Parts: sequence; C-alpha cells; structure tokens
Amino acid sequence: MESAHLLSGSKKRVKIHPHTVTAKYATQTPYSPQPGIHTHFPQPGDEGYDDAPSFEDFGSFLEETSDRKQLTESKMWPLTLFGSKDKDTSHKLQASGGGEGSELGTKAVKGSGKGVGEQLASFGEASVSASRLTWLGLLGAALAHGCLIVLTRLASERFSLGPLFLLLVRSIIQLLSVAVPLHRAENPFGPQGYRLRLLCYGIAYSLSLCCAYLSLTFVSSENGSTTWRLATTALSATLAFLLLEEKLGLADGITLASGLCGLGLVLLPTADESNEDAPLDPVTFWRGAFGWSLSALAGLWMALALVGYRSLKDRVGVGTALFTVSWTGCLLTPATLILLQEGWSWPIGLPAWGLVLGLVACSIAAFLGMTHALTRLHPALVSASQSLEVPVAMLLHLAVLPLAPTAPEVVGNVMIMLSVGWLVAMKLFPSRGTGRRQREEYEEILDSPIK
Repeated sequence: MESAHLLSGSKKRVKIHPHTVTAKYATQTPYSPQPGIHTHFPQPGDEGYDDAPSFEDFGSFLEETSDRKQLTESKMWPLTLFGSKDKDTSHKLQASGGGEGSELGTKAVKGSGKGVGEQLASFGEASVSASRLTWLGLLGAALAHGCLIVLTRLASERFSLGPLFLLLVRSIIQLLSVAVPLHRAENPFGPQGYRLRLLCYGIAYSLSLCCAYLSLTFVSSENGSTTWRLATTALSATLAFLLLEEKLGLADGITLASGLCGLGLVLLPTADESNEDAPLDPVTFWRGAFGWSLSALAGLWMALALVGYRSLKDRVGVGTALFTVSWTGCLLTPATLILLQEGWSWPIGLPAWGLVLGLVACSIAAFLGMTHALTRLHPALVSASQSLEVPVAMLLHLAVLPLAPTAPEVVGNVMIMLSVGWLVAMKLFPSRGTGRRQREEYEEILDSPIK
C-alpha cells in the first residue's frame, strides 16, 4: 500500500511492508496527486475534522486487536465448572451479531459531536473516576485491617482462640475463591510461564501472615501491627526501586516519611514500659525482642509479596491471587503450628463463630482492596494508605476498652491521618496548572503540521 503527502515541496512515498516500513523522499515539482489515493487529512478548524473517529473508538479498536488480549484468550484454561469457553464465546457472538451495525453507528454519532476539549475532558473524568474507586477500595481495606486487629485481640482474650488457628480457619474458608478463576475459564494456579513467580508471591504473603500472627503471642496486637506496617511501607519503597525500578515522586516521598514518623511515635514506649527502677526480666526481654523481630520479618515478606504481585498485575487476576494465598496458607500455617507445638481450641458458641466469620470477611475485603490497588499504584503508596489501620484500631479499642492513649500515640495517629489524607488529596485533586499545561501541549501537537 502506498500513500503520498505534500510536505514543503517534497513528495514522500511510503511503502508499508508486513514487517518493515521504509520511506523515500524525492523532490518533484509540481506535485500531482495519484488517482485513488487520499492525500489530505483534515486539520483542527477544517470542515470534517470533527467527523473523525473519536479516541474512545480508537482505544476500543486497540483493545480488541491487541496482542495481549489475543494471547490471553488463546491460553485460557478450557476446563470450567460453569460450561465450556467455546459455548460462551459462540453465544456472545450470536447475541452481538445482529446489533453490530447499530453499535458502530452509535459510536460514530457519539464521536462525531466531540471536539478535542470534550474528548480530553472525558479522558480526565474516566481517569479520576477510576482513581476514586481505587482509593475508596484502599480506604475500605484500611478500615477492614483496623477491624482485624480488634477482632483478633477479642478472639484471643475472650474466647482463647490462638492467632495461628484464626489464620488457618481464614485460609481454609478463602479456598472458596477458586470459583472466581474457574468461572473466568482461567487456570487457578496461574498462566503458563508465570506459575513459579505466582507461587513465590503466595509463599511470601503466607509467610508474612504467619510471622505477623505469631508475633501477637509475644507482643501486643497494637505494637505488632504497627511494626509490621512500618517495615512493610519502608521496605516496599526500597524493593520496588531495586527490583522494578519504580521511583516515588518528591511529594510522595515526603508524605511517606511523615507517615513513617507517625508510626514511630505510636511505637514509643509508655511510662510503665520504660520504668528503669523495675528489675529487668531476661525472659520478658527476649520474648519481646523475638516478637518485634517477627513483626519486622513479616514486613519484609509482605513487601516482597506486594512487589511480586506488582510485577504480575497484567497476568494474574485478584481472584487467582487470593486463591494462591489461601492454599499456600493452608500448607504453611499447620507446619508452623506443628513446629512450635502450639495447640488450638475450637470456637464454642455462636458469638465465637460469628467473630471468626467477621474476621474472615474483613480479611477478604482488605485483601481485595489492596490487591486491586496494586494494579494502579506504587506498592509503597498502597502500604502507606493502610497505615490508617492504626488510628482505626485505636478508636475501636477506645470504644471497646476505654483506655486513655498517651500523648505520643495521639500525635502519631494524627500525623498518620494527615499524611494519608494529603496523599489521597494529591492523587484525586491535581493542581489546575498541571492539567492546563498538559492540555496546551496536547493541542499544540494537534495543531502541528507534522504528525
């Protein structure tokens, strides 16, 4: 296929080959267009410029013809509990065959009435809407994490349910998530070529949960969860830079640093814990040191898991990730119980089982919100937003156990809430100057004679 275009008195002949594109320039005056070849493209302000296909049509065309979609559809797992993939595909084709022409006509009419400004506005609205849903899911996940901290403490104090036993029940119930990849005709163990990386992600996530829940035996739930979150946020920023080469902006870095300072203030010992007159028990000291070490190790494993899923976000869905975490947890949690020779006690009574089911529901909600956000945001930003679980847990503890917090805890929690609020505001409400500058640059490109 050949096309001609008049550019500064030169004739440009472009020959397109299936694999290569070559261009030849030759000075020929005067220029005479070849018959049957369209040589003029409407420019902004010309008649017929708004009749060009809209960017939404072009995006849908790319989505339908992309190599990623073709490869994904060609490698889908053929077995499913809800019918075969071929039947579903043929049914969809038959259902959409009759209305194909009308849909194309509707798209053409939709795009014809839009100028550049309206299209840019629609793009901005779609992006802001997706960002709002992502951050709403993250804030819901932080709320669920705060509820998890309180429910785990209540289960341990009132019903004598060990943390590792709660983790085992949680992993067993979450195995039902296998229905999600099966319903989508996907292999629940991941696509071929990525199963080893997915396995490493599941092992890292499960080891993080085992270390975090085990640390609750030696330190309080508040100190354990705060240390876990602090280590996860700091290490995920470092590992994302080293392994994925994803950097944080200056404003994001400052916000993260302020959030980490708030977590550090929450971890400051109280007056009773720092009493130097009391004799130091070596057993108590080493138990506390072991608990703190387990919390920090849990943060390291969680940071590896977040970065690992960030690298798999285009290949592995959230349902497949949840099933991977569940079945690896079902293997590692009993091994940890056997290794530590820790027994368990079954929930007795309806309130105990209700608490366990509430804990499972909160864990699933927190996992879904975090994992979905990893497809769009930096792992450190995802972990930093979850720092909001610490103030949520403090408020819930005040409602259940009316204990007055110390001054460093109050200041630290306020710093955490301000840092997360500022982070959300920066992502959802960018400055008008930035948007105006991007719009002017885009219109300058459109107005340029060379495209």
